Amino acid sequence: MSTHPIASYNKSARLFILYQRLPRHKDKAVSLTELMNVYGDNPDHYTNERKNLENDLTSLNQIFNDVFYSDALMRLPVWGQNISGQTARFYIESNFSIDVINEQTVFFWQMLANYTANYLPAPFKQSITDKLSQLHRQEKTNFNQSKLGQWQDHLITLPSIVQAPKLDSDVLASIHQALLENKQLKITYRKKWDEHADVRMVYPKGLIFIDNMVYLTGFNPVDDHIDNEVLLESHRNFAVNRITTAKVIVKSIPDWVGRNVFSLENLRQLGKLEINECLNIKLVLKVQKYACQHLYERPLSSNQTITVINETWNEVRATVTNTQRLQDWLVGMSQLAVVVEPAELKAVIYERLQSGMKLYTK
Repeated sequence: MSTHPIASYNKSARLFILYQRLPRHKDKAVSLTELMNVYGDNPDHYTNERKNLENDLTSLNQIFNDVFYSDALMRLPVWGQNISGQTARFYIESNFSIDVINEQTVFFWQMLANYTANYLPAPFKQSITDKLSQLHRQEKTNFNQSKLGQWQDHLITLPSIVQAPKLDSDVLASIHQALLENKQLKITYRKKWDEHADVRMVYPKGLIFIDNMVYLTGFNPVDDHIDNEVLLESHRNFAVNRITTAKVIVKSIPDWVGRNVFSLENLRQLGKLEINECLNIKLVLKVQKYACQHLYERPLSSNQTITVINETWNEVRATVTNTQRLQDWLVGMSQLAVVVEPAELKAVIYERLQSGMKLYTK
């Protein structure tokens, strides 16, 4: 159970906590006023928090309907009916659970364990393993005999070329706490090429998973500004494995960090979540015909087009983000693909390939 007011968490966490807090019987149904005793404790924000509570209950009911096809979150009077001055009360049906154990549940966790076995750091991987062990203890026989359960002997995930770095569990715990409670974070961080670590304050925003690396994304402490571009200059990403210590500071992060323009999705679209040269480019490649087959199956973008040039080459056009990962992929294609446009990217790939050739010719 949460030890802080529910209102202090982000929405996804609030909905889960409400699911835990709501009574499981009609006779114990609670009103909004009663729920406010655990939802919010700031008298200055009572009206807004009460409205948020109403919205959260509506959202939770929608999730139950859309995801679980269930009307388990009950309102008295019923949802959609005019209250007409009555006091609405809420409860969850006692036979409802979001953790129903069936073959689909076990299969999901089994596939998750297989897929992430060589990509997630040890602490994350262990949590999945523990969950799977719990499910197997409860439904092992039935699952193994089911059609889905029989698939586990026919699936395997091959390891990544480079393994995930080790992460400090205490550092991760502090990052999680700071993110969920919207608190500032004091970290000791060592850049990739530096021998010495620096102590710095961070306004944490979220975690980024790229291949088998985990990054903390956030902002350096700066004063509020009306121009979002000015604030974006303070945005930073930190490899979690290079954070040696992390301490949650009681002081909350400023309100501007929560602006919609700084959401993780918007930061991704702005090209702020990974190394990049610019945002979007119109990429033109000449790709050997047989090597181009996988681009039919896994296109570079939704607007990708492939045109046959001759029996040996195809032309591929796509609007993509010019990231370090894209450049690494193009270098890896080496003799199988040639960058035609843009000229700046072509020069970068040419220089990298030439540098590699020099190492081998020596």
